[in-house]
Amino acid sequence: MSTTTLLVRQNQLADTAVRTTADSALQDGEIRVQVDRFALTSNNITYAAMGEMLQYWQFFPSGEAGWGIIPVWGFGTVQESRHPDIPVGEHLYGYWPMATHAVLAPHRVSSTGFSDGAPHRAGLHAVYNHYLRTNTDPFYQPFNEDIQALLRPLFITSWLIDDFLADQQFFGAGTVLLSSASSKTAYGTAFELAKRPGIQVVGLTSATNWAFCESLGCYHRVLAYEELEQLPAQPASVYVDFAGSVALRERVHRHLTGLAYSCAVGASHVQDLGGAGNLPGPRPTMFFAPAQVKKRNADWGAQGLNDRLVQAWQQFSTAVQAPPQPWLVVQHHQGSAATQAVYQQVLGGQGSPRIGHMASLLA
Repeated sequence: MSTTTLLVRQNQLADTAVRTTADSALQDGEIRVQVDRFALTSNNITYAAMGEMLQYWQFFPSGEAGWGIIPVWGFGTVQESRHPDIPVGEHLYGYWPMATHAVLAPHRVSSTGFSDGAPHRAGLHAVYNHYLRTNTDPFYQPFNEDIQALLRPLFITSWLIDDFLADQQFFGAGTVLLSSASSKTAYGTAFELAKRPGIQVVGLTSATNWAFCESLGCYHRVLAYEELEQLPAQPASVYVDFAGSVALRERVHRHLTGLAYSCAVGASHVQDLGGAGNLPGPRPTMFFAPAQVKKRNADWGAQGLNDRLVQAWQQFSTAVQAPPQPWLVVQHHQGSAATQAVYQQVLGGQGSPRIGHMASLLA
C-alpha cells in the first residue's frame, strides 16, 4: 500500500508537489485512516499563511525541508487498526493531512472519539488533535457530510467570535465591520451577530462579491472595499479582519476614529499580509478560537458548550441550504491533479463564493 500527499512550499504557497510513498507497518496502538474527502476553503489558506506562527505545519510534518502539508477538515474511514478499541471500518470526522491516508495513535479513547497521541502533536492544541466517531457525534448527519466538512470548523470559529464579542459587550460598540464578507467564516459570524439586538453588521467585500453578500440577508449593509470611507467615522465600532490585508487594515484604522477593538482572524489576502505597524487606534489582536473554547468550557462545562454549538449549527446549516437560493453549492474534485488545480483556485481567491470545494486525493 502507498500514501499520496500534496505538499506546499512553505515560503511560496503556489508551489506544490505530489509525493507517493510506500506505507510502513503500523506499530501497536496505531491506526491507518483513509482520508475519504476534505474541504478546501480560504481557512486552509490561513493555515498555510500562518503555518509557522501558529504551528499548523507541525501537525503533519512532511519530512522535507521547506515543504509543508496543509491540514484540512473532513471525513475518513479506518482501513487498518492495531488499536483494540478502534475497529476497521469506523467512520471519523477530524483534522487530516492533505493526503490519501493518515496514521494516528489514538489515546484517551471514549465512546465519542479520541485524541491523536503521536509525540510530535503532544504540544499542539487539543481542539485540532481530537477525532470524532460519527456514530455518536450530535453534529453528524450522513446525508450532510459535505456541508459539515466545509462549514462546521469555520462556523465554530464564527460562533466563538460572536460569543467573544458579546462576552466583552462589543467593547461598547454598536457596529461590527467584517472584511472578506463573502468568506464562509465571515458570513457565519454575520449570521450570529445579526441576532444581537442593537448591533449593526456591515460587510466589506470586493465589488464582484457584493451581490452575493447582499443576497445572504445577514448583513445590515454591504460595502465594496472602495466604499469604506462612506461609513461614519466616529460611532464606536469593532473591526473583525478576515482578509489580513495590511493596506485595508490601515484604511480602516485611519478612517474609523471611533474604532474600539480590532480583531484579526484570517488571512485570505495572502498577497498583502503583514504586521500591525504603527496604526492609530487599538492594536489589532489575533483571535485564537481555542482560547474562547477553554473559557467557555470553564464557564459552562464541555457539555453546555457543545449543546449551544449543536443548536446554533443546526440553525445555520438549515439556512445555508434553504431553497430557492442556497448559500452554498458543493463541487467535488477527485484525484491529485484535480486537487492541485482547485487548491490553486482557492489560493488565488478565484471562483464564486457560492461554491464549496470538496476534494480527495484518492484516485
